Amino acid sequence: MGSAETRLPAPAVPSPVTAEQVGHLSVEVYADRAALGVAAGTAVANRMRELLASQDGVRMVFAAAPSQDELLATLVAARDVDWSRVTAFHMDEYVGLTPGDPQSFGRYLATRLFAQVEPGNVHLIDGSAAPEEECERYVGILLSEEVDIICLGIGENGHLAFNDPPFVDFDDAAAMKAVALAAASRRQQVRDGCFATLDDVPTHALTLTVPTLMAASEAHCVVPGASKRAAVERTLRGVIEPGCPASMLRRHERARLYLDRDSYTEAAG
Repeated sequence: MGSAETRLPAPAVPSPVTAEQVGHLSVEVYADRAALGVAAGTAVANRMRELLASQDGVRMVFAAAPSQDELLATLVAARDVDWSRVTAFHMDEYVGLTPGDPQSFGRYLATRLFAQVEPGNVHLIDGSAAPEEECERYVGILLSEEVDIICLGIGENGHLAFNDPPFVDFDDAAAMKAVALAAASRRQQVRDGCFATLDDVPTHALTLTVPTLMAASEAHCVVPGASKRAAVERTLRGVIEPGCPASMLRRHERARLYLDRDSYTEAAG
């Protein structure tokens, strides 16, 4: 378990300013990004406590992106979560980067979460390994038992992990695979400040596929900011189809979508 002495006081839990149900997807809208992150992180921490009270451990998958920062910070601050009984994974990684590379997703999560809470087991994707072999290795660990909780976001183009439209396969037979990154995904990495220029952004990644993401027992999706508004609107109001991979969240029986005022658009009428 991470050291309680180094953690900040837990913030008050905000209430949503509005909420709705879209298919199976529970949607909660908060006043701003900070409130969204605290609410989502608190909900995830509460579920972890509940699960740890009834089973030996919790298996979780995390996303590595600036949109997740407030969620991750809230998890770090959470009290009475026995992280020594948590097995942690992440959902994607750039081809060519090792887990220790400063711009790798593994390093991103290690810095913002894993090094502070010290999960009992952390499994990082090695983007520098041969892609096919690394996918086989990682999936063998990930799918050896059920994933309890997945924490994820939605890309500006509606992607989940690096399953970019329109090439995503909702019935993909592969649990994890190498993919070429869409131009929109690469541009987002620059806008998010993860890379200085488009030329610096890797062109390929390893990603868990949509069926693997959807197989988690429950999903907590955190999507702040005006840059995600169009993708969120398609997720909630559009057809469930590969042109918006995130639309599949509406079919997950235990999924929650956390938005702020900037990323949310009310249903017409």
